Amino acid sequence: MKAKILKVMAERGIDGYFITKYENVRYLTGYTARDASLFLTADKMLLITEPQSREQVEKECPEVQIVDRREYGRLSEVVQALVKQERITKMAIEKKVVSLNLFNSLKEDITIPIEGLDDVLEEMRSIKTPEEIHNLRCACNLACKAFDLLLNDIRVGVTEKELESKLSYYMVALGGDTKPNFNLLISGARTSLLHGMPSAKSIEYGDLILMDFGIEYRGYTSDMTRVVVAGKAKQEYKELYATVNQMLDNCIDVLRDGVKAKDVCAASYGTIKGTKYEPHYYPSIGHGVGLFVHEIPFLRPTSEDILHENNVIAVEPAIFIPGWGGIHLEDNILITKDGCENFTTTEKRLIEL
Repeated sequence: MKAKILKVMAERGIDGYFITKYENVRYLTGYTARDASLFLTADKMLLITEPQSREQVEKECPEVQIVDRREYGRLSEVVQALVKQERITKMAIEKKVVSLNLFNSLKEDITIPIEGLDDVLEEMRSIKTPEEIHNLRCACNLACKAFDLLLNDIRVGVTEKELESKLSYYMVALGGDTKPNFNLLISGARTSLLHGMPSAKSIEYGDLILMDFGIEYRGYTSDMTRVVVAGKAKQEYKELYATVNQMLDNCIDVLRDGVKAKDVCAASYGTIKGTKYEPHYYPSIGHGVGLFVHEIPFLRPTSEDILHENNVIAVEPAIFIPGWGGIHLEDNILITKDGCENFTTTEKRLIEL
């Protein structure tokens, strides 16, 4: 990991890289807390953090050198001191990530050339190692098991918030990290809300119940979506569910190393083109997963991304009909040389409870 980014830096004449994005700091160092930034040189990883974090740093990443930011003023002044200490002549930052305030402070305090070095680590992170694949497989397995447990709790009268809290509890109790994702659990006509928050609404007989959720395992996150019905499903629910399920299957059928992201989108869109559902089609149908829930590659009609072996992606076609409801299904899938492996193993038929 470190060798690859150092090679890019050397090719661009960069001898110091200031990294602030949590996922990138963790990827390079293994440090799990969110209170640090990293200054990377050809022969050093300098972790800028608080003195109280020393014990955790020494346990998780003993190879880094700790820089106590309390000995300085602003974060930019820490970087300024490291530039001088390490005799840096050209520095890179994550220009898409740093705040405007920090960027202005860096420009004010540091006189050497500063350039943006964005998306390189993100591209590296998109190709998973065997250990990362194992962690993602485990995260998906935990989410699937939690979903199966939650089915026993779904009944008329229980609220969306109660069900979401139980879902989060199950994922942690089963072995996930103690910080579940921002899990969505909505019902009835609210299922047409792309990012609807769980509410105090009670489940009613015949409601669609949409769950978009995941859990981290050793920092790596799953992201799955399922829809069930409280009671017997209306015929129009069955029809729409079958359509979205077919969209997902059609996407999975084309997944393999070398496929264009836009071609996966075409496989999804082709399922509903010319049908009554076309006006309600949601065109952004997936993304990579890893240390962050939305990573490269992105499955959009305008995307230029290419799928590569050992990408792990979430594929999530959906139809949302305002005021009526929606069906959204999402699987997490490993791209292989000749096809794919689906990590999301829960029942895909429409479950009536």
